[in-house]
Amino acid sequence: MKILYFAWLRQRVGAGEETVDLPEDVRNVAGLIDWLKTRGPKYEEAFRDTSAIRVAVNQEFANLDAAIATGDEIALFPPMTGG
Repeated sequence: MKILYFAWLRQRVGAGEETVDLPEDVRNVAGLIDWLKTRGPKYEEAFRDTSAIRVAVNQEFANLDAAIATGDEIALFPPMTGG
């Protein structure tokens, strides 16, 4: 699975993207975020407040309960503002 990080999430995680092998018990975005938090302090800090995170699954906006699977592309980013 390819995970893309944008804006302050990218800064906190320390990478713009990574490829991970998804644990079998992770089946939705919320489960992915919970799993990412276990990967170390920088992930725990980055995903502390999930209300400040938006997600896209395969380039489509999605909710935290959206199903995910191996091979998906997940983008994680803060809310966007217009200007």
